[in-house]
Amino acid sequence: QVQLVESGGGLVQAGGSLRLSCTASGRFFSINAMDWYRQAPGKQRELVAGSGSTKYADSVKGRFTISRDNAKNTVYLQMNSLKPEDTAVYYCHAVVELVRGTGNLYSYWGQGTQVTVSS
Repeated sequence: QVQLVESGGGLVQAGGSLRLSCTASGRFFSINAMDWYRQAPGKQRELVAGSGSTKYADSVKGRFTISRDNAKNTVYLQMNSLKPEDTAVYYCHAVVELVRGTGNLYSYWGQGTQVTVSS
């Protein structure tokens, strides 16, 4: 019912920048929150940035910025001063109210986009 499509990943040198985008489509009433997570090889998936209360992982504070365009159902992640340790698959996550007035919230994930930072 809800699809999240990410784009903007790629290979960049340390110190460079990338901008990730994630757009939600399908049938739903509203999006309560859109967040970015990442998962590096051999590590657990971790929250990078959350739009609901604009929170960031300590490791990315001051370098990454999350923003939303509600009219486009899109969330962005501007990543500056990238480091090799930022290398991971980045996932978009959304909490969605499918039907107006139900209060029932559902969680959806994108397919992930690879970010690789070379030293």
